[in-house]
Amino acid sequence: MHVLSEVESAVSKTVAGTLYVVATPIGNLQDISARALQVLEQADLIAAEDTRHSARLLEHFALRTPMVACHDHNERSGSDGLVQRLLDGADLALISDAGTPLVSDPGFHLVRQARAAGVRVVPVPGACAAIAALSAAGLPSDRFAFEGFLPARSGARAARLQALAGETRTLIFYEAPHRVLESVMAMAEAFGAQRQAVLARELTKTFETIKDASLGELAAWIAADSNQQRGECVLLVEGLDDKAGKDVVDAESQRVLMLLAAELPLKKAAALTAQITGARKNLLYQWGLEQGR
Repeated sequence: MHVLSEVESAVSKTVAGTLYVVATPIGNLQDISARALQVLEQADLIAAEDTRHSARLLEHFALRTPMVACHDHNERSGSDGLVQRLLDGADLALISDAGTPLVSDPGFHLVRQARAAGVRVVPVPGACAAIAALSAAGLPSDRFAFEGFLPARSGARAARLQALAGETRTLIFYEAPHRVLESVMAMAEAFGAQRQAVLARELTKTFETIKDASLGELAAWIAADSNQQRGECVLLVEGLDDKAGKDVVDAESQRVLMLLAAELPLKKAAALTAQITGARKNLLYQWGLEQGR
């Protein structure tokens, strides 16, 4: 048996540990990877979004690694201590309640601080609700934009959606079940009721549902069945057709034009806006006329 010398022991304690960012199942526990289980078992500590929730996962797989909470309310203040443990040589596994940490879940501040301190950060990939939904939605997947959760307040939500109205990539949103209907209705208002969309609900779980329809039809379908307003929801919306997008004044161009038109004749305001934003001058001028400028 090799016994560490005092020098070797001192050096070993100065070698920083590793922060593993571990994806966990979003529903079906069998979706966890063999590598994730190995990391969770061998880590010195697991930083979990909700230790009570994650305790069920660990119990199912007979894992006894100690846990500490790392959630939205304590992550900023608690990251210093966790990074210090990493610098002292401990290996940490970061998990969220479900899916991949940092994707609309806590972990960003810890990962950023760990990297800034020179700690090795290793991803252990696995389930992610946004990607799972996209893979089965039947919407264009070569280019997409993940928007996370929309603002809860109707005015802020409408403004965010209006800013995305000219986006040509497939849009992916997470939404709380009690807001899914009003969000789909707001999308129909901002993007047009005929825009194609998909509701992916309770993915990998018993009542998994993947429904595709126009936004108008989808809103009516959700309104008619209260069961569709339960569980974890992912909303996907097809991007604006490239050709159609050429005839749409995006939100930023609208803002610039309105500011300039308040001080200048519309024709000159449209010309300057075109130079600033790259939008077509004639389209801007026509839009300004429709606004009564």
